[in-house]
Amino acid sequence: MKAMRLLRFGGPEELRLEDVTPPVPGAGEVLIQVHAAGLNYAELLQREGRVPGAPPPPFTPGYEAAGVVSAVGSGVTHLTRGARVVAMLPGQGAFAELAVAPAALVTPIPEALPFEKAVALLSQAPAALAGLRVAGRVRRGDAVFIPAAAGGVGSFMVQLAKALGAGRVIAGASTGEKRELALRLGADTAIDYTRPDWPERVREATDGRGADVVFERSGGAGLGQGLAALAPQGRLVLFGAESMSGTSVSSEQVTRMLFQNQSLVGFAFPALPREVQAETLREVFQRVADGTLEVVVGRTFDLRELPEAHRALEQRKTSGKVVILPGAAARVSSAR
Repeated sequence: MKAMRLLRFGGPEELRLEDVTPPVPGAGEVLIQVHAAGLNYAELLQREGRVPGAPPPPFTPGYEAAGVVSAVGSGVTHLTRGARVVAMLPGQGAFAELAVAPAALVTPIPEALPFEKAVALLSQAPAALAGLRVAGRVRRGDAVFIPAAAGGVGSFMVQLAKALGAGRVIAGASTGEKRELALRLGADTAIDYTRPDWPERVREATDGRGADVVFERSGGAGLGQGLAALAPQGRLVLFGAESMSGTSVSSEQVTRMLFQNQSLVGFAFPALPREVQAETLREVFQRVADGTLEVVVGRTFDLRELPEAHRALEQRKTSGKVVILPGAAARVSSAR
């Protein structure tokens, strides 16, 4: 079968399409014909060797897959051949025509849900919902700032913040087109968060008070900027770290946090209890089914175009979920 292999840690050029031996499911596992695989920023960090516990190269990256069960290992009784599923893989394997997944991490999907949308729901939508509810503790009437609001997580977060009762959703996006998308998804205001003065724009949008909840994903100078945009009693949620170099918080900012009862909260969806993850996934599937949550699939790439997909995501040239389609079977399925 065809699989995209990471030969060594480094840039996108280290990804190569190769012929490899198809995997075989063991006890408690299933083999999936992959029709769609999700690309996330975490895979870019993994490619560079910046994810603790990542396997040593060479390996097949990718941890989100949607497709059809083609074989089951011993002890698997709740899944059968032909079932349409999404699966979270333990760190690798999705960027291939076939992938093995633990049956416990495989979820059946409705017949009417396209594979591309199903894989977009697997981790980013639940992360958005749990980030708002668990880490951000969003309350009715809160002002919420969401960076990368046209991206995979952000596009869900904008919609879900409004659904949870946020009074004002301020979307951060890097281009006019992305800001228009965020507004269409329900944001009340959209600003260019690549400008260094974006905290001032947040304060303008909140009558000078600042946002009750600020999400921060970039690290570096973004941490201090997030604190500058935060209201008294506000929560700054750190849910990503594109680059922690240059990250610093001044003594004045720490003092302000102390005397304004502000909080700095770290959040990682995979660290939540398994039952919380499963319940959150069920909720987002239900929200899609009842039409209250829109899945934004941005660009799709063929498996051989994975290096190009990495570059597009790094350069912020994508909106919504970036999806990889491994092989002709996936292209046929997308037309369903």
